[in-house]
Amino acid sequence: HLTVPPPDSQAPEVAGAMGGLKENPVWNGVKPFMNGGLSGMSATCVIQPIDIVKVRLQLGSTGGPIGVAANIIKNEGFTTLYTGLSAGLLRQATYTTARLGLHTNITNKLKEINGGAALPLSWKAGAGLAAGGLGAIFGSPADLSLIRMQADGTLPVDQRRNYKGVGDALVSIVREEGAGGLFTGAGTTAIRAMALNMGMLASNDQAKESLKAAGFTGAPVTFGASAIAGFFASFFSLPFDYVKTQLQKMKPLPDGTMPYSGMIDCAGKTFIEGGPLKFYTGFPTYYVRIAPHAMITLIALDAIQQFQKKNDIEGQRGEPGGAARAEGP
Repeated sequence: HLTVPPPDSQAPEVAGAMGGLKENPVWNGVKPFMNGGLSGMSATCVIQPIDIVKVRLQLGSTGGPIGVAANIIKNEGFTTLYTGLSAGLLRQATYTTARLGLHTNITNKLKEINGGAALPLSWKAGAGLAAGGLGAIFGSPADLSLIRMQADGTLPVDQRRNYKGVGDALVSIVREEGAGGLFTGAGTTAIRAMALNMGMLASNDQAKESLKAAGFTGAPVTFGASAIAGFFASFFSLPFDYVKTQLQKMKPLPDGTMPYSGMIDCAGKTFIEGGPLKFYTGFPTYYVRIAPHAMITLIALDAIQQFQKKNDIEGQRGEPGGAARAEGP
């Protein structure tokens, strides 16, 4: 006869294994990056349709967000709303993994320098700026692939790149433009990420304090502050996002030259042609994309950390608060 062990007989062994993982230095080093990547990828799966509508608006589509989405579904099919999802997930696996992981490590180091005391807002903003800029460089190839895949439907049929997926996009870019082509618009991408992080970090703490002073507690504070911070992140970063999109989707002109020579040239021509408001094309859609992405990232990240806490695998060093972690897509 087989003897079936009691249900809880192996619990101590599992707990012991988890405890060992908690003390593992490799796990402690990898965990912030893994948590950031998983939470960002979860948010991207939800936000992807809004992202493609935002890109189409920036590239000249008319009719407003709902009209553009309806036209995409009517003319290209519902699945087109998820064009570039593979590139979007790769972007989160690189950009958000690096950004949130670096932010945790930078913040922990600053806390050591500050004697363990709470960091001033300026130090938090500095950590966000550094992590955002460095993370954007890591994610630039995937970001470029994502923009081109989403913009392909706006081009004449004979000019479309017709990438089969993110892998095909990356290989084609290297083959046609060289390895350096993977970083087209990387400078603007990094500046945009820094502006986004600065806008969110600078406003999030103040929003939380104001909401708490008004008598709100718990989830309303978290979600409300994220939404307010998402607005300022959108406001500061959209001009750079607009220029980045134009640079990443451009193709050679008939004479072989490129429409823009770089970020400054693109910004200057855009300003001359459409004025300052041109940089805020698609702002409502951009905001609707940024704020929910921050909230969903925060919710997913908290769920992951609660699971780790429940199973005693948090690691020896804590991570910064959710406000700093959910810095946007």
